[in-house]
Amino acid sequence: MIEHEPIAGAITDVRGIKVGHFTETRRPTGCTVILTEEGATAGVDVRGAAPGTRETDLLNPANLVEKVHAVLLSGGSAFGLEAATGVVRWLEERGIGLPAGPARVPIVPAAVLFDLAVGDHRIRPDAAAGYAACEAATGAPPAMGSVGAGTGATVGKLFGMDRAMKGGIGTASLRLGGITLGAIVAVNAVGDVIDPATGQPLAGVRDAEGRLSGTTAGIRRGELAPRPLAGTATTIGVVATDAVLTKAQCQRLAGAGHDGLARSIDPIHTMFDGDTVFALATSRSGQAGDMMALGALVPHVMAAAVLRAVQAARSVGPSPPGLSELG
Repeated sequence: MIEHEPIAGAITDVRGIKVGHFTETRRPTGCTVILTEEGATAGVDVRGAAPGTRETDLLNPANLVEKVHAVLLSGGSAFGLEAATGVVRWLEERGIGLPAGPARVPIVPAAVLFDLAVGDHRIRPDAAAGYAACEAATGAPPAMGSVGAGTGATVGKLFGMDRAMKGGIGTASLRLGGITLGAIVAVNAVGDVIDPATGQPLAGVRDAEGRLSGTTAGIRRGELAPRPLAGTATTIGVVATDAVLTKAQCQRLAGAGHDGLARSIDPIHTMFDGDTVFALATSRSGQAGDMMALGALVPHVMAAAVLRAVQAARSVGPSPPGLSELG
């Protein structure tokens, strides 16, 4: 088997990217902002059947707007989309946005995950949370695990929360010549997290003895799952590069990000997940991106970020009975 160096780093290694978390203290939830204050070309690919998103249509290569100024990842299900309002306000106060007549309009796509089953569902990220995430944003490597959008994330939920484990948020990056490629992802999947190098589960559904038992294996054994509501999971993330890319190329890069999810989460893109990946190109390297190389490497960077998300996750706040931490 061909061995590769482990992928570490963070999406903030990409020039022009800052990341900030807001972590709610009253219950496990939060949001994470990826700031591109100078603007970045962007794309998106939505694969899950139950997405919660904002401003994704404008990322279609056929549509007018070329650059975005931030991407928001949030807990709180559809309610969490309100946090994007705080990001818009923070950017507007600094004169950042698309010139539009007398105003500058910040362009902030967003996606949410469902974490309302953990703690008091009436507490969720709002505009103040999005603003606070911007205030916290820096170019330093962001914290991973049970912070920001990953605070209330869980995995392995198909057979009920009593058999689930903690998810979280993770990030990774690598260099390709003079170009950097990074990813950040909040892992809140119906399925299990699998190490692509070994095929072994790292986190997911557990049996009565607390051992990892495998979601897909359970389905094959004929286990009957309770019927969760659509949209009760969802993995959301961003891949980014400082290469020069078009909107169409960013859209393709976002699709390659989903290949990384498919490598590391099983099952993925279910009827209960709203899996969404954004792609950003800051152009700060001044080099045109090689789409063959970038497309080949994005899945590896995204998969590494998924693994790091659950490896760093810890139990936080009130949790359902049996919800395990990773240590």
